[in-house]
Amino acid sequence: MADIQSTAWTRPQDWVSLLAGGYLALSPLWVDIDTTGTWVMVIIGAAIGLLALVALAAPGAYIDEGMTAVGGVAAFIAPWVFTYTDYNAAAWTSWIVGAVAAIAAIAALPASRSVSRHQHHMA
Repeated sequence: MADIQSTAWTRPQDWVSLLAGGYLALSPLWVDIDTTGTWVMVIIGAAIGLLALVALAAPGAYIDEGMTAVGGVAAFIAPWVFTYTDYNAAAWTSWIVGAVAAIAAIAALPASRSVSRHQHHMA
């Protein structure tokens, strides 16, 4: 019988990643940030959101969980790499969203792998 971790569009960790990515992508609308930081936040946030959508639609495709975690790490280090640590709200948004996305994706990895193994055994 299918559970919340193996049914499409139900895994809570992926919804958290989707919301985090969307928040990061849209945050330049309400935080003060330079042009480079804006693009970085939009691109990384959109990538996290897109990967979360893939994870929600295909719960057994666990490669996207790893990539979402990488996106979270990228968001976390972006303020230093792209030098927008002086923009406090933007930097804190990147740090918090990056940590949330990475933790949510890592938390979803075991369930994704389990679903993937189960799907391969059924084939």
